[in-house]
Amino acid sequence: MIDLYTWTTPNGRKISVMLEELGLPYNAIAVDIGQGEQHDSEFLKISPNNKIPAIVDHDTGISLMESGAILMYLAEKTGQFMPSSGAARWSVVEWLMMQMGSVGPMLGQTHHFVFYHRGEAPYAEERYRKENARIYRVLDTRLGEQQYLAGDYSIADIATWPWISRYPRQEMNLHDYPNLLRWYLELAARPAVQRGYVVPKKVEDIPIPD
Repeated sequence: MIDLYTWTTPNGRKISVMLEELGLPYNAIAVDIGQGEQHDSEFLKISPNNKIPAIVDHDTGISLMESGAILMYLAEKTGQFMPSSGAARWSVVEWLMMQMGSVGPMLGQTHHFVFYHRGEAPYAEERYRKENARIYRVLDTRLGEQQYLAGDYSIADIATWPWISRYPRQEMNLHDYPNLLRWYLELAARPAVQRGYVVPKKVEDIPIPD
């Protein structure tokens, strides 16, 4: 059994989707970041960086924070969604790092300045809107070359999709990015993605463009 400490955010949904895809038994433990529960002393023993998600794998005794590390751990534990060696493996790592270094941080800033604090920092709004659009173009170009980000469906896709599912908060029209839209809808139709999206609780339906 794996304990998953999580909340209804893109980073949390990465891991619940991955666990659903793998079919591994897990126990979802809600950490309400709106109430500051990520700062509780017991949670800090598992996640010293005060952030969800985090896991405790009671099968191995390993606990981990940071969603990218957790995805790689689960992929290696099960031998799924990341090749074990060679160029294909490094392609998955490359696009996972793209998500960790660009997609998540930059789109997260768009949420902060454009969605939650509109009008308070016009320069920041303009900066992150532009960066948001640039990242969408990068992903759209890549997905025009192949079906998934790293060839086969992988942890790179599982990591990236939950951030794109927040396109309404980013004020993005997915119809402007047809390859990204095709990919987004394909993943949204996967049963494991649908199940993982409502962990630890349902707050909304998966957004689907008109």
